[in-house]
Amino acid sequence: MFTGYKLAIYKKFFEKRLAVIQTLLLLLTLLGKITMGISERRLRQKEEVRSNILATAWQIVKEEGWQALSIRKIADAIEYSVPVVYDHFVNKECILLEFAKEGFCLLAKKMQQAKSRHTDPAQQLKAMADAYWNFAFKNKEYYQVMFNLGIPCNEVDDCNCQPEKISFRSLVADPISVILEKNNKQTEDSVCLKTHTFWSVIHGLISIKMMRTSDVSEVLNKMVMDDAIEGFIKNLA
Repeated sequence: MFTGYKLAIYKKFFEKRLAVIQTLLLLLTLLGKITMGISERRLRQKEEVRSNILATAWQIVKEEGWQALSIRKIADAIEYSVPVVYDHFVNKECILLEFAKEGFCLLAKKMQQAKSRHTDPAQQLKAMADAYWNFAFKNKEYYQVMFNLGIPCNEVDDCNCQPEKISFRSLVADPISVILEKNNKQTEDSVCLKTHTFWSVIHGLISIKMMRTSDVSEVLNKMVMDDAIEGFIKNLA
């Protein structure tokens, strides 16, 4: 049997061990927080560098055009080494892809806003056509990279923009489907065909004007687009 003296010794022994364990646990907790804090800071800094690269690239494009954009020029502008830029983007095409995705998202947002102002599907199509037209000419740099208009580089991979393009296409396909169904003309192929036709008419006129291969005034070009969309809608009925 333990005497009172021995019990007191064991008690002190275990109390010391418990204190050591508690101290170790506290240190491990602090170490974990420090490590997590360092990791979060590194991620935040990496994201800041990435955002800075994109912001600088966009500034170069706005001031000098897509033909002036290069990894070297971006690095010089933000005083980073070229390898730092390559740590975030494998090549220039990856930077273009970021802007293309951003452009499709902005375009879809503008078209959604235009569509939501109407309930009649024909009016929705007209409103979205106007929104598309205005977006293209007010955001020329975005539109150029979205559809590779006059950009001296490899074409942006269409597959990598599929989610953004699908969102845009569905906005147009919905009212087309409603009109075709109302007139007993709806099939899966017909909706797909008419959606592509709608885009082709607008994009074709925009491309002609944007690439400066037409001496037709912007006002007349827009009138042609309005007339074409009017005829397109009538053809759906």
